[in-house]
Amino acid sequence: MNEQVEVTNISSENSGKKSIVKGSVWMTLSSILSRLLGAVYIIPWYAWMQPHAELANSIFGKGYNIYSLFLMIATAGIPSAVAKQISKYNSLNEYELSDKLFKRSLGAMACLGVLFSGIMYFAAPILSQGDANLIPTMRSLSLAVLIFPCMSVVRGYFQGNQEMSPFAISQIVEQIIRVFYMLLMTYIIMKVVQGNYVDAVTQSTFAAFIGMLGSLAVLIFYYNKDSKNRKENIKNSNNQMTMSTFVLLKEIVIEAIPFIIVGTAIPIFKLIDQYTFEPIMHSFTKYSSDELKEMFSILSVNPDKLTMIIISLATSISVASLPVITEFYTKKKEKELGKLTSESIQLFTMVMFPAIVGMSVLSNSVYTLFYGNNKLGANVLIVCAISSLFSGFFMLSSVILQGMFRNKELLIEFGIGIIVKAILQYPCIKLFEIYGPIISTTIAFLVTDFLIFRSIYKVTKFNAKIFRNRLLQITVATLLMGIAVFCLRCLAYMMVTPAGRLGAIVIFAICMMFGIAIYGYLMLKWRVAESLMGNKITAIRKRLHIK
Repeated sequence: MNEQVEVTNISSENSGKKSIVKGSVWMTLSSILSRLLGAVYIIPWYAWMQPHAELANSIFGKGYNIYSLFLMIATAGIPSAVAKQISKYNSLNEYELSDKLFKRSLGAMACLGVLFSGIMYFAAPILSQGDANLIPTMRSLSLAVLIFPCMSVVRGYFQGNQEMSPFAISQIVEQIIRVFYMLLMTYIIMKVVQGNYVDAVTQSTFAAFIGMLGSLAVLIFYYNKDSKNRKENIKNSNNQMTMSTFVLLKEIVIEAIPFIIVGTAIPIFKLIDQYTFEPIMHSFTKYSSDELKEMFSILSVNPDKLTMIIISLATSISVASLPVITEFYTKKKEKELGKLTSESIQLFTMVMFPAIVGMSVLSNSVYTLFYGNNKLGANVLIVCAISSLFSGFFMLSSVILQGMFRNKELLIEFGIGIIVKAILQYPCIKLFEIYGPIISTTIAFLVTDFLIFRSIYKVTKFNAKIFRNRLLQITVATLLMGIAVFCLRCLAYMMVTPAGRLGAIVIFAICMMFGIAIYGYLMLKWRVAESLMGNKITAIRKRLHIK
């Protein structure tokens, strides 16, 4: 009997790991492609916006900071809560209740989309801080707020059913359409009709709405395609649980509150920077208003497009982990829960550590490639890359804690982080100027991450020895890779000038491939990737004859 239970536990553990790895692969590919498109477009866009590129980028970034907050408020954390509850009811074989929950949530989110889209549109003059150029940008983005809530609920439906491919494909389609429209309209306005850069920024942000229409079409296609399987599950549902629409929505709202608060963490920190950096700097420096706007662009807007490629890796793992962690917690599979939680964090570090070190070592080439040669920008990018480790871990760890229904602890720990950020903001800017907001954000996330990690460990009691050993292996491999890439970069600087875009892309491409080869070899040689990602990695290792 015990052997049978053990076999069942191993089977469910492997199934959970396979689900997380498969989901993470889909979401990682989607996020990397989406973020790369979201970063690569800046090269022609930035060139076409000259000589107003920094000002245009500042308007673009400020509009998106406010837009991101409205998206979080408009969706109210409901998509993640829907995914969490669908996973819960599916694990109890209550598919009919899951279906009812999804449809009622969709109707509620349509109403929220209309409400918050209207608020953002009409409140634009107030939120712009008197910057008339920012108003049309915010109003164009308000249209995306109209449909994003419904689109997110459909994504939450697929996430809850552990079907990540429709979610991922919809993201890729959204970004392709968005970038195509953005570049087309920018080129026409700036190069064909010699128009105003503010109009070009407005059309660039309106592209978010166009992209979402394409994404929604993809999701509807996959939802209809899955109808036969959905009907079969509902037919075989236990149907032992019944809830009214009011009770279902109340349950969703209660679960959603932590998601909205935590989901707005990065946008809230960005808005604190947006509304305080320029006034604080103006109070003790001689910089002009335009100079401070350009500095804000270098501080927040420019590096964000690059570091979000890294942070999206954490999002990918957390999105894939949530339904599996909730399922194991609901079924009280404590051993499997602890193991999968530990391995999710290890998978995060295995991807994030080399990405951050690589971007830091190659910061000059990366920044030159996208924005032109700028020593200050490259240095800021290094600090932002390091900071992304802590904000990325927050995104992963907060979802893990929410998946285990530890919402109250999470909100308290996040609240402490906000207080730390608010207290440190002025002294950090005073001491470190442009680096100040990044440093205060890093410290705030570091404090919150420590508290959340402690809470996760108290619940899961995962094997700390295995966790430490793997973390040490990943750290050593990352350091070796970083040293090797640094040496190769120095050698490349002797043969290729790093100041131009062509030289930057050559140095970046060669060093990146070299770094991936070294790190990949060590992860395979030491069996770290194999232990975290399963049998397919074993097959790859054997084909490469790595013993």
